[in-house]
Amino acid sequence: ITRMHFQWDWLCLGVLIINSVTAEIESGETLGADVDVEDFDRQSQEADVDRDKSSLEVVYRTPKPTGEVYFTETFDGVLAGWVLSKTKKEDTDDNIAKYDGRWEVEELKENTVPGDRGLVLKSVAKHHAISAMLTKAFIFDNKPLIVQYEVNFQEGIDCGGAYIKLLSSSDNLNLEYFFDKTPYTIMFGPDKCGEDYKLHFIFRHKNPKTGEYDEKHAKRPDVDLKKFYLDKKTHLYTLVLKPDDTFEMLIDQSVVSKGSLLEDMIPPVNPPKEIEDPSEKKPDDWDERPKIPDPNAVKPDDWDEDEPTKIEDPDAVKPEGWLDDEPQYVPDPNAKKPKDWDEEMDGEWEAPQIPNPKCETAPGCGHWVRPMKNNPKYKGKWKAPMIDNPNYQGIWSPRKIPNPDYFEDLHPFKMTTVSAIGLELWSMTSDIYFDNFIICSEKEVADRWAADGWGLKKLVASANEPGMFSQLVTAAEDHPWLWVLYTLTLALPVGLGVLFCWPAKKTDEDIDFKKTDMSKPMMKEELKQEREELEDDEIELEEEKENEDTAEDEIGEMEETKSELIKDTKKMGREAAPSEDEGEGGEDIDDEENEVADESQGEGDKSNKSGSEDEVS
Repeated sequence: ITRMHFQWDWLCLGVLIINSVTAEIESGETLGADVDVEDFDRQSQEADVDRDKSSLEVVYRTPKPTGEVYFTETFDGVLAGWVLSKTKKEDTDDNIAKYDGRWEVEELKENTVPGDRGLVLKSVAKHHAISAMLTKAFIFDNKPLIVQYEVNFQEGIDCGGAYIKLLSSSDNLNLEYFFDKTPYTIMFGPDKCGEDYKLHFIFRHKNPKTGEYDEKHAKRPDVDLKKFYLDKKTHLYTLVLKPDDTFEMLIDQSVVSKGSLLEDMIPPVNPPKEIEDPSEKKPDDWDERPKIPDPNAVKPDDWDEDEPTKIEDPDAVKPEGWLDDEPQYVPDPNAKKPKDWDEEMDGEWEAPQIPNPKCETAPGCGHWVRPMKNNPKYKGKWKAPMIDNPNYQGIWSPRKIPNPDYFEDLHPFKMTTVSAIGLELWSMTSDIYFDNFIICSEKEVADRWAADGWGLKKLVASANEPGMFSQLVTAAEDHPWLWVLYTLTLALPVGLGVLFCWPAKKTDEDIDFKKTDMSKPMMKEELKQEREELEDDEIELEEEKENEDTAEDEIGEMEETKSELIKDTKKMGREAAPSEDEGEGGEDIDDEENEVADESQGEGDKSNKSGSEDEVS
């Protein structure tokens, strides 16, 4: 039973290890957070899609909005309505200030969906700016704002952004002069430089007292965003702003960050009610010291501040064999003056120094100096002990006064109306792909739009995914500890096979059980065993007889010994009392004895002396 429990424990452990490896592979496709994956197009899901088909066999149809929208763009047709900026970036060198970065409309380089095109940033180390007017302006009133678009960093990303700006409505808004200082209401999207991976959500809040605008930044998501920048896949970015002053940021329809416009922005929307009085100063006699030196303390008379930290060890003895007259370094006897050495220019030539060979076998060379040790009399500079300060007044801080700039905006969702969308970017990496922009107020509309565009890209990318082995290797490259799990997983079947199939060794407990279970008077089994041993010996004697002609005398002696053995067994059978379990065991024993006797007489010429001696002993 213990062995079976042990085997089942190993089996359960193996299942757990395999599940953990599977979970690690699947975790590369999810964020690990509480996510709410939205439904894709039901018609697309119900279709029998063969995953082994190449992306070239996919039939693509340009997505069409299914409800009220404020802006959509698929880039599948003519690039109409988009305006390239003709201005320059301020406070920048003239040679790079111009927005002359190139844009193209192209298909994806990998996992291509024929007919599906997007807007691609093509230039490196240049400023890019392009914008378009919304179909109709979005007014922050009682409807949510949903902004959604796709990004693919086809070459990865070194330093650059892929965020969008929703431009504020104004009478003087001119898209040809769109640049970094153009007023915007919301900025949203991915940004990366170095190892800093960001997902921006910034909105410009208007101070109701001064009319000035301040940028409010959402707190950083708690999830790792690195893979979205490096896996060269198309990802879906979604921002949801609700009239109840809450927000959500999603990547691939999974929530990565959410919060309140009132509580989760930096700096907060509303300033504090009270501030420190800027005109107040700390009094000169204010004592902030919690501890002070004891003024009544006196340095002890035996305190010597002049004692050194280290002194020579008086008990040290120079090691025997120390070479006082030998220097530690000597000129290299094999060194030669270079031929081009000019003593007038370079000075007198001296051979380079090398360690003295005589010092290698000696404890040391040169003048011996006693080693130093800590001075037991050293106490250092005397200082008075610290005591509580009786005049301690605490840490001074200015008094609080009402904040003259205080205001309370209970509904920061009511932002400045948006009338245009723009991309104003700088990148050190080319081929950043943008596609399928949508601005609407209904989540169902955005989800259906995503199913017809991004959902199809995801299907094609999944069909072109490498096999399981390649995925395992890729996962182990990111997490080297997975190699340990792989090794255990491969070794597990072998270990289980050994545990289940290898014959179990007899334990001492099993042997004791057999000994106690066998009854002592069971003579029939003993006789059978002796008969079998005799038969084996007779076979061996028969083989020896063919090779030895002088074995007749030994055979005669064997016959006599065997007769004596038979008599002894008969005597033992008569003396043994039959047990209740044996029934008529006595008669069986007599029959066995007769059979043994007959066989012995009929085959006596097949025995030898050595065999009979073994049986008797």
